[in-house]
Amino acid sequence: MLAYAGIYLVLDVNSPKKGQHLNRYDPWSTYNYEYLSHVFSVVEEFSGYNNTLAFFAGNEIINDKISASACPVYIKALVRDMKDYIAHHSSRPIPVGYSAADDLSYRISLADYMECHQYSPSEAVDFYGVNTYQWCGDASFLTSGYNILVQDYSHYSKPIFFSEYGCNEVRPRQFKEIGSIYSTDMSGIFSGGLVYEYAQEANNYGLVDFDEKGNVHLLPDFFTFKAMMEKTVDPPIPKSALTGQSSRSSSSRGNRVPSSQKVCGTHYPNLDISKGVPKSLGTSLILKGANTTKGSFVPLTQEDLVSSYSIFKPDGALLRSTSVVNVQKGPNIHALDSGMYEIKKRNKNPYKGQHNLKVPKAPLIKKRKLRRRY
Repeated sequence: MLAYAGIYLVLDVNSPKKGQHLNRYDPWSTYNYEYLSHVFSVVEEFSGYNNTLAFFAGNEIINDKISASACPVYIKALVRDMKDYIAHHSSRPIPVGYSAADDLSYRISLADYMECHQYSPSEAVDFYGVNTYQWCGDASFLTSGYNILVQDYSHYSKPIFFSEYGCNEVRPRQFKEIGSIYSTDMSGIFSGGLVYEYAQEANNYGLVDFDEKGNVHLLPDFFTFKAMMEKTVDPPIPKSALTGQSSRSSSSRGNRVPSSQKVCGTHYPNLDISKGVPKSLGTSLILKGANTTKGSFVPLTQEDLVSSYSIFKPDGALLRSTSVVNVQKGPNIHALDSGMYEIKKRNKNPYKGQHNLKVPKAPLIKKRKLRRRY
């Protein structure tokens, strides 16, 4: 259904369940065969869909001094294992990255460490996400500190974006940061962002809410966010990006080293990497593959594309009693014009060679559970 709607998925392979995440305070006890079996099963299943845009190896695993001491080398090991598995079992490259808390103690050091490799190039992330909530209310590019973010990451060689944004300390939220995120002030460094979050929870960040019947209640933030996105114009793509050259000046980046060749140093402030990246505990799984079925598209009829759930405005007035999915061209390359929208299952992956998918212009909204310590 996401593919029909033209929606791409960036998926975190972890969950709060036992055996399905790294414990930030003793990762050596949870980085094991059981955990990697879970991770590889998720990768195996979702790699079958060509609207799977990327995988997150983790989200804010490092968020204090203890986790900054215990976790860095294990996150890097997980990135390596996921990329090695994808190389063995996916017909197309799927990027693997990490979503980091924006803590000044390790803002730069963690990003730099995730960018490099110690033993294998697959230890380096393919992209990096930053969860930042420093633009609140009627701030600006300068008063929010966004200009410092741009400066701090101006040296970075990997694609980088806001994996969470949307401060709610000042309400109602204005989302004025969108104008800066998608401006030339930032587009040379950051590649957009994901607003937090889609569904309302106790932390009060939601754009929509659901009642006990499954009906959707649009919240005021939904319309504010929508209006800001609609009036935002994508900045022009620099010619250097089209030619494969860096868009940053040599004075701001120094002598740029290709990211695949960046070897890790011996010290990163406020991080403990002294034990080195552990050897993979998933070698046998990488070789033989996960014990799960690769996902595949299934047939959908016109009736499947109609939702019977109602949509209500913030004041409780009915906006729409039924909704129909508007089939998009994009990841859904097999949509038919006969009224029967169907993607047939294939024995062989039909998307081999289709690596350069066009990212949709639709606003990206991040949905995940409440923040918690695993």
